[in-house]
Amino acid sequence: MNRMPLITRALPLALATAFALPGIAFAQQAAAPAAAAQSGAPSQLVLSNSERVLKTLESRRAEFTRDRAALQRFITGEFDQMFDRDYAARQVLGRHARGASDADVKLFGDALAENLMRRYGSSLLDFNAQLRVRIKSETPLPRGLGVRVSSELLRSGGEPIPVDYLMRQSGGTWKVFDVMVEGVSFVRTFRDQFDPQLQRKSIPEVARELRSGQIQATAE
Repeated sequence: MNRMPLITRALPLALATAFALPGIAFAQQAAAPAAAAQSGAPSQLVLSNSERVLKTLESRRAEFTRDRAALQRFITGEFDQMFDRDYAARQVLGRHARGASDADVKLFGDALAENLMRRYGSSLLDFNAQLRVRIKSETPLPRGLGVRVSSELLRSGGEPIPVDYLMRQSGGTWKVFDVMVEGVSFVRTFRDQFDPQLQRKSIPEVARELRSGQIQATAE
């Protein structure tokens, strides 16, 4: 059975949930890890933000459907709070980030985030109270790089979809820098997509084309 259609559908969904970390209701299969009981721990942040964002989406659904600019402002606020865009940008740039200035990396990270939010942000409106996520575990990443919060998307009438959120401490708080769906990494997907562009153009040039919409970040 070809699983690629499922992956290409689920990765945009997981990216959208990462903007709100994640913006859908959570159902825990078991008690959260002991670390999650501590205020500010990754799993605790996932749980508390899911409740707040779901409530906002439901209460403002009609407004967001009518006013997509309001939806974008909401998504941008959540993204800025929970996503480490500069660190993620360095991971996406890969070898092209070596020797690059912080300003150029930030330019690329901002352009990529804006492109993704324009392209996939409205996916948040497709979420409903029947969609659930099960938190499976919270485990440390190698070399002290952060933690992996492993979960499953639970869909009515469908098989669970594994989704992992990779998080690191930045500015004294935990932030997402990569999302993995069935082992497919957001960082690796976009690194592979933009590598040919970055071999021919500078980071600012690619960032400008992303921001203008000349090129699109795509999980397909």
